[in-house]
Amino acid sequence: MNPTPTLIHHHGDRIAVAAPGAGVELLRYVYRPEAAWEAPKPYIHPLRTLSGRTVTGYRPNDHRWHKGLQMTASHLSGQNLWGGNSYVRGEGYRALPDRVGSMAHRGFDAVAARDGSAVLTERLTWHPYTGETWADELRRVEVHAVDPAAGSWALTWSTSVTNRREEPLRFGSPGTAGREGAGYTGLFWRGPRAFTGGTLLAPGGARGPGLMGHQSPWLAFTGEHDDEDGHATLVFAHAPENDHTGAAGTHPAHWFARTQGYPGVAPSFAFHRELVLDPGDSLVRRYRVLVADGALDEEDIEGRLADIPW
Repeated sequence: MNPTPTLIHHHGDRIAVAAPGAGVELLRYVYRPEAAWEAPKPYIHPLRTLSGRTVTGYRPNDHRWHKGLQMTASHLSGQNLWGGNSYVRGEGYRALPDRVGSMAHRGFDAVAARDGSAVLTERLTWHPYTGETWADELRRVEVHAVDPAAGSWALTWSTSVTNRREEPLRFGSPGTAGREGAGYTGLFWRGPRAFTGGTLLAPGGARGPGLMGHQSPWLAFTGEHDDEDGHATLVFAHAPENDHTGAAGTHPAHWFARTQGYPGVAPSFAFHRELVLDPGDSLVRRYRVLVADGALDEEDIEGRLADIPW
């Protein structure tokens, strides 16, 4: 069994999870409210490797609403739960503060560290600008598979979003609104500025910027640190059942993946077309992020993912 991380809850603000032994803080899950224009929602920052190197960006000057690793909804029935300007078909990005909503923390059902993992289970509500409750979310974030010998650890993010409206919720993206290649929505990682120009890799030797809109069970991003020598690799994977037909229909993930302009990755569930969630139905997804020191190749990645079965 892998060693158990330690967990400290700073009530009303954040939960910190640290690696056993050396005590490197692997992440902070921040759930306090922040600026309304940035579509306040919980997020993870900093996210760190086992050597203590940060692999997320926070409020960069190009997009203040990009905060580490977070669940987003860029287009949701006319509202923006992503943050910042809203993309309007035929008009481009516009400052529309009355379209910017939020995801609000309501409570934790579990915060515990045992048996090789640290887990938090959280209840949230999703809101348009006007404040009504459009959805309930049950979220589970687990830190596990801490492997000092391999220099890596895993984070599994599970979510179930239930429509509480009397009409369908329509999940989209700038891509579904006409902006080619901008299919970002859902779980989103913003990398540190130093990772700009990094390397994208997918199964079968696929690599590079052509992976934008690609479909594959995992996608890896390798970046090089500022200040300190060396690289880090983040491997993003989605559970096999994410692509199966359910209440919200079949919406296989397409990777939103950028290395230029800024480093970012999202397994988008609305890259090319909207996902429609009927009243009372739930959108259920599971994702995994492997955080590793060093530049991993495809063989390394496949081996480590195989050691962490879904």
